[in-house]
Amino acid sequence: MPYYHWYEMTHAAMGPWRAAADATRVYFRNPLNPISATPMGKSISAACDLFERTTRRYGKPAFDLPETSVNGVRVPVHEKVVWHHPFCNLLHFERVVPDNHKPDPKVLLVAPMSGHYATLLRGTVEALLPEHDVYITDWIDARLVPLSDGSFDLNDYVDTLISILHVLGGDVHVVAVCQPSVPVMAAISRMEQGDDPNVPHSMTLMGGPIDTRRNPTAVNKVAEDRGTDWFARNVVMKVPFPHAGCMRDVYPGFLQLSGFMSMNLDRHMTAHGDYFQHLIEGDGDSAEKHREFYDEYLAVMDLDAAFYLQTVDDVFVRHLLPRGEFRHHGELVDPGAIRRVALMTIEGEKDDITGIGQTSAAHDLCCNLPDEMKAHYMQPAVGHYGVFNGSRFRSEIAPRMADFFRSHQKKAKRSNIRRLPRKAAAAAK
Repeated sequence: MPYYHWYEMTHAAMGPWRAAADATRVYFRNPLNPISATPMGKSISAACDLFERTTRRYGKPAFDLPETSVNGVRVPVHEKVVWHHPFCNLLHFERVVPDNHKPDPKVLLVAPMSGHYATLLRGTVEALLPEHDVYITDWIDARLVPLSDGSFDLNDYVDTLISILHVLGGDVHVVAVCQPSVPVMAAISRMEQGDDPNVPHSMTLMGGPIDTRRNPTAVNKVAEDRGTDWFARNVVMKVPFPHAGCMRDVYPGFLQLSGFMSMNLDRHMTAHGDYFQHLIEGDGDSAEKHREFYDEYLAVMDLDAAFYLQTVDDVFVRHLLPRGEFRHHGELVDPGAIRRVALMTIEGEKDDITGIGQTSAAHDLCCNLPDEMKAHYMQPAVGHYGVFNGSRFRSEIAPRMADFFRSHQKKAKRSNIRRLPRKAAAAAK
């Protein structure tokens, strides 16, 4: 029986145990229960809490960004689906600002399709909202996409980005976080090769694997050592019934999560041990921070196998883009054609996913882009996550991005956004 089916059966079998653990936790946490104040009661409650959290399936988190500050004034933010594809929704965080408010730079955040949901960039969106009109690619879990909608490979990813840029009319700054750096560069290269008027003002690549031959990390070495065939044989599975994407070939989220966890297993074990102690000691703030982080970290989505395998092969095994051999629907992609789109690259000093130099390699590929349209920043003392989130991102990286956007804001272009009818938008969510 395929592993995916075993996983589903095991998860279902654990249901009664999770329910029992949750009921026990409530019983021993009830203040009317005298045992709840004893060391034994606190330990039992904490153990049940930990068991329930480590065996549950985490659904897609919400962005939960109801408001932001614009010029020192709190304004509402409405999250809207403004364009839909079977594998992606384009979300707009529409700020309710006064009519006389000067338009802010429009930013398209291209979220990574690498296992986690786009909500992983919640902090990125939150930091940009006060001074920018923010859109984001909200990728859809492949197990929820019916087989009738076809497969989704790296060519389709590039097509989707080009379609979104046409929808936004070119009046936008594109920000690619990690994995989408390669398809973003490919999409803009193809648009420049075709003299497309809808090219964006700029593209910012953050911790992206443009050339993984530079300072290869453990992740890069695993891909090269094992090769694409190994991944095709060992991690690709069919979605089981009753999911909407039944029989679709995917790289399952639960397998991706096991890979994420194994990279820093000791750190995760320590974090859960500390969480257990926080519950016993009644340290609610520390326990809540743990829950907030792992509610996001443990929420994973399936990836269409065609996209995953092509990405592994083209980006991490054969390094086609830096070698000048990357093709989009058979046509050679030439980053040297990029002449109108400013380029900014951002790296983290302690990034153990995308090594230093892998992202800045984009500057060498964009050989015909004037130096005054290029910028690079390496943030000291941050790892991969800190490149796009956290205190240093908010205080040091985001302001540099904002300056870069405004420095390369050209005359506004026409937006072609075709908003979905209210019912269609609700269904897309």
